Amino acid sequence: MTLPITPSFRLDGQRAFVTGASKGIGRAGAVALAAAGAEVVLAARTLPEMEETVAELAAAGHRAKAVRLDVTDRAALRATIAAEGPFGVLLNNAGTNIREPFLEVQDASLDALLDLNIRAMFITAQAVAQGMVAAGKGGAIINLSSVNGHVAGSNRSVYSATKHAVEGMTKAMAFELGQHGIRVNTLAPGFVETPLTRPVLVDEKFRSRVVRAMPLGRVMTVEDVMGAIVFLASDASRMVTGLSLVVDGGHLTH
Repeated sequence: MTLPITPSFRLDGQRAFVTGASKGIGRAGAVALAAAGAEVVLAARTLPEMEETVAELAAAGHRAKAVRLDVTDRAALRATIAAEGPFGVLLNNAGTNIREPFLEVQDASLDALLDLNIRAMFITAQAVAQGMVAAGKGGAIINLSSVNGHVAGSNRSVYSATKHAVEGMTKAMAFELGQHGIRVNTLAPGFVETPLTRPVLVDEKFRSRVVRAMPLGRVMTVEDVMGAIVFLASDASRMVTGLSLVVDGGHLTH
């Protein structure tokens, strides 16, 4: 009798593209993918932070490159992916949130969130997937969602709408791209402490509410999602597609 072999979590020989990679989950994801063996291209609007990350990765023996990119610039986005690709892994992370009560949402806020959280994510995934199909090697696409892609939250109506859209878009992509060997999933974190969320977490009452909502009893860190990113990118999840992997400390259990 031969023992079954666990599919590898390694990404040696893969090339990965990470958007919103200058800080927070994007930066952590880029580090996780590089540490698993992938050659990583980090993309964001601010270059110095990424160059520092690339230098640290190189010092640790990993391969990475930084490119300045505004993903809402469609022409630049497509040109960058064409020039740097093809990729076998996409961490489609760039996104933001503007907290406003539903009755007070400004047109500018609505437009900004729709443009970055949906349009740019869609075009990024499409351009990377086109490269994957042309290369004929399949691949893995991870779209960053949120627990707010599954439930509502106060002052987050537009953000929640965009993340619900990401969940639906991901299922449709998975259905269409499976024939090309491309897997598409979302990573839906709970409340992770990042530069984006830190300004609201300094409010101790708000932080306490966040902690009470998590059965595991603490605010998440970027390290808490790094393993999930490697899992979704690797052969360890080779039959996982169209899934929303929720990493939320148990928030959605109640």
